[in-house]
Amino acid sequence: MYLLLLAIIYIAFISLGLPDSLLGAAWPTIRNDFGVPLSYMGLVSMIISGGTIVSSLLSERLTKKFSAKIVTTVSVFLTAVALYGFSMSTQFYQLCLWGIPYGFGAGAIDATLNNYVALHYNSKHMSWLHCFWGVGTIISPYIMSYALMHAVWMDGYRMVSYIQFGIVMILLLALPLWKVNQSADVAEESAKVLGLSGALKIKGVPYLLLAFLAYCSAEATAMLWASSYLEGTRGATAEEAAAFGALFFIGITVGRFLSGFISDKVGDNKMIRIGTAVALCGVLCIAVPVKVVSLIGLVIIGLGCAPVYPCIIHSTPANFGAENSQGIIGIQMASAYVGSTFMPPVFGILANHISLKVMPVYMGFFFVLLLVMIGKMERVVRSK
Repeated sequence: MYLLLLAIIYIAFISLGLPDSLLGAAWPTIRNDFGVPLSYMGLVSMIISGGTIVSSLLSERLTKKFSAKIVTTVSVFLTAVALYGFSMSTQFYQLCLWGIPYGFGAGAIDATLNNYVALHYNSKHMSWLHCFWGVGTIISPYIMSYALMHAVWMDGYRMVSYIQFGIVMILLLALPLWKVNQSADVAEESAKVLGLSGALKIKGVPYLLLAFLAYCSAEATAMLWASSYLEGTRGATAEEAAAFGALFFIGITVGRFLSGFISDKVGDNKMIRIGTAVALCGVLCIAVPVKVVSLIGLVIIGLGCAPVYPCIIHSTPANFGAENSQGIIGIQMASAYVGSTFMPPVFGILANHISLKVMPVYMGFFFVLLLVMIGKMERVVRSK
């Protein structure tokens, strides 16, 4: 039952990844259909991420009141409804409106399941959990590419929404499985709510939040702008760009599968540093004005990003205490989505006024900031 529940949690994380790469893959076509500027994708992503920030900050209270299983199931249902709404949109403002429930659902899934796995499973399972997020992000660009070639982009969103509804049904049937960790969950749910102010008073947490913001700024930029970068600077067609945009997600998914085999031995902190260094090598590759090298660079960036997110999350209970983990991880998710909310739109503005070619420099800055903040956090934690 313990491993069966883990499998169900993996499936739930596929539902988190499925929509994440849809917008970037479809945006070159969507913006032409709606007659909006390139940078407007940043507005949609900002609204989605705004919802995730709110639900991430509320995740500690929601989980303590309703339990992880209820929060997860309801949140996946919210994303399924929102994606169907995307598929029915005929004007740009409708995308913005449907982005609100999608953001609420995604943030709650992310914070709740990350904390649950960090507390109840070891580091390799955290890596594989995020590997299944990558499975979702790989599948959806190809669904969208197929839709663009044979129908319209709305059909891509509709197909993914149907998959999400299927996952909701699986979660409903699996609700009894969550009792396997019930005794530990009761103790956690009875603990005092930490809150934002309480978390920020813990030494090292502000550095951790800045590190997470930096990482997700770089990751979200790659997720949302890879297809536009390839089309605008490397001469890819809209259909090719939608498919090639999945290369980043292939790299991150394969990387998380492989890192699951070594993360327990190497340790979370070393995995974060190694991954960031590899990602910086990938950034250098996409700066090379040769399409094949840029495509390889996207895979390398994905491989480098692979261990960073899960290892930061998994190390949180060890660094700051299990009793504080849900509160801190919820705030980490909020911090991450601040980066996802504001930094891709900022890049869109830069791309409009300068060039899409600044993307490697932009991403490189955030990867370096990540290394600096993680180093500061580790020194504070060791000194306690």
